[in-house]
Amino acid sequence: MSLTCQVQVTLNNISKEKAETVKKALEPDNVDFPEGLSLYVENIDNKLVFNFESKKNMKHLTSTVDEVMEHIQVALMVIE
Repeated sequence: MSLTCQVQVTLNNISKEKAETVKKALEPDNVDFPEGLSLYVENIDNKLVFNFESKKNMKHLTSTVDEVMEHIQVALMVIE
């Protein structure tokens, strides 16, 4: 049996400039993800949307979402 889990996190009311800065700050983290885990980030209007997907280990998924959210928070604090 194959189990796939998807998590979507949306940051609302973020300027395009801030969204691009956050995306660029996270790019180094998008390299060498564990097998079966992926992250796709997109700008939609005034939103920054993070799409996580795991096809294997749910613990990796939850810890990755937590880590990415911490990095987003730091990036936004630095921008301000």
